[in-house]
Amino acid sequence: MYHSFEDMPVWQKSLELSGKIFILTINLPRSEDYGLTSQIRRSSNSISGNIAEAFGRMTPMDKKNFYVFARGSTFETKSHLLYGITVGYFIKEDCQFILKGYEDLIFELNKIIKTLRDSKP
Repeated sequence: MYHSFEDMPVWQKSLELSGKIFILTINLPRSEDYGLTSQIRRSSNSISGNIAEAFGRMTPMDKKNFYVFARGSTFETKSHLLYGITVGYFIKEDCQFILKGYEDLIFELNKIIKTLRDSKP
């Protein structure tokens, strides 16, 4: 059992990926400050925030909802990343590690959600 959300590998991974997204977006055009830059950074940060919030919730159902929100933000971030590749802001080969990281994160969140869904109320 974890004593803090900071001890959770899934939170650690989400924070690591959020840092990679920040670095990846540093050189985006200024015209994207309120577009892609803001959206991908917010969705990426939302993942670790929702995992932390889930940790602090008391009931399995409440916890599950925030892990589901984190999962949704993971898909959103992945979509923004793929858009950046499509329009030529990001180089696909440079993003493979990040994309794989988000796939792994989705897998881990699915396991947590399933465990909470199957738990007795």
